[in-house]
Amino acid sequence: MWKEDPNTFSEAMASRDAAFWREAINDEMDSILSNNTWVLVDLPLGSNTIGCKWVFRRKYRTDGTIQTFKARLVAKGFRQREGIDYFDTYAPVARITSIRVLIALASIYKLVVHQMDVKTAFLNGDLDEEVYMVQPEGFMLPGNEKKVCKLVKSLYGLKQAPKQWHEKFDTVILANGFKHNGADKCVYSKFTSEYGVIVCLYVDDMLIFGTNILGVCETKKYLASVFKMKDLNEADIILGIKVKRHSEGYALCQNHYIEKVLLKYKHLNVKEVNTLFDSNYKLVENTGRAIAQLEFASTIRSMMYAMHCTRPDIAFAVNRLSRYISNPSAEHWKAIARVLGYLKKTKDLGLYYSGYPAVLEGYSDANWVTSVGDNKSTSGWIFTLGGGAISWASKKQSCISHSTMESEFIALASAGKEAEWLRNMLYDIELWPQPMSAISIYCDSQATMSKAYSKIYNGKSRHISLKHKSNARDTTYFTTKCLQTDVASKVEVAMSLK
Repeated sequence: MWKEDPNTFSEAMASRDAAFWREAINDEMDSILSNNTWVLVDLPLGSNTIGCKWVFRRKYRTDGTIQTFKARLVAKGFRQREGIDYFDTYAPVARITSIRVLIALASIYKLVVHQMDVKTAFLNGDLDEEVYMVQPEGFMLPGNEKKVCKLVKSLYGLKQAPKQWHEKFDTVILANGFKHNGADKCVYSKFTSEYGVIVCLYVDDMLIFGTNILGVCETKKYLASVFKMKDLNEADIILGIKVKRHSEGYALCQNHYIEKVLLKYKHLNVKEVNTLFDSNYKLVENTGRAIAQLEFASTIRSMMYAMHCTRPDIAFAVNRLSRYISNPSAEHWKAIARVLGYLKKTKDLGLYYSGYPAVLEGYSDANWVTSVGDNKSTSGWIFTLGGGAISWASKKQSCISHSTMESEFIALASAGKEAEWLRNMLYDIELWPQPMSAISIYCDSQATMSKAYSKIYNGKSRHISLKHKSNARDTTYFTTKCLQTDVASKVEVAMSLK
């Protein structure tokens, strides 16, 4: 059963689980002190200090039982001054799309997939700036109450902490013979005569893909010699996504996450439904007062995470409802409840990768002028690999199109950009056969196909030729009946109930 986590140190110590929280706090402090994260000093004259806070979280298994209690000491980085306490802050993370691409490749080439977690990852980064922090609550050193912590290593919450950690990991992994993927700087690969290994890093969580167990074990051994690692063996759950191995390949599912979302919004009295939208009802802007605007935004955010990770079938609905976040009405809340009802009915729906066909294909579509108010169309596209969806989107177009052909062409251009990114990613993975074959993108508009291939000047469509360009390697006409990404919800063909 999900429980509320304590917000403060005193709440944790006063709770029924105080003994577990105390153990988690001690583990965190042991990691900090053994890593020589700070030294106690007198605060230099004119220097700035930042505070810190304990953050507590229960980590759950997929069945809802508590797996572990985690305590994290977090610096109050919002008190840092730019140009004094920090400079650069950017640090990349792996795209969720990259994870799906690699899972699809694992299904095609029968790769071994293991998972590791870096313990207190941010404590490994070396600080270039001088940062002073007050001593943490519960660990004030007797006789040194007026001293402050001069940070030597980065700490969670610091503006530059993600950047420093990524630079550290980058240096370590590249020194072992790995190389960056040109499309995603958090994907690393190493291929030798004995094995091939791909590492995908998302902050401190990583998936390790290997052509055999030898390569995976050697990589894990090397990383464990440099960082404090937690070996989770075969991949089970990553970023709240279940990774299920089956006879043909892998499947990704978030039924446990959806159950958690439904429990959070149970006061909406959600009832199971078979469809996302009532096709006869059109949503319009609210001209009155907003109803529970913050909760509406929170609900959209919860559904959006499922949509981004494993549920392309709700992409259009979430995209549509997110347009009313600033001023939701009662009708918008009814629409949200319907989407939640659909998720309740289909919570076990997920992405299923069988490994066949081992070809990258895309499907593009658009609906013309269905947005009430601004008359803008919606683009939709999806790409499949190894039998499952790996990338998708449903987005309102930034300009008003004058015809169905124009809206379809804009959607095709958007799909072409994603096709190019996917091509670049696969190009840097030695498993993928070279030279790369053309990427087919299917479209259900013959007029759009003619425009994509024609170089003939036409004054009526010249404006979209200048702004948009089809990057597709190969485009093919498909009837709407066969097209997988009719923007509403036809992407279910790339998913399976398991």
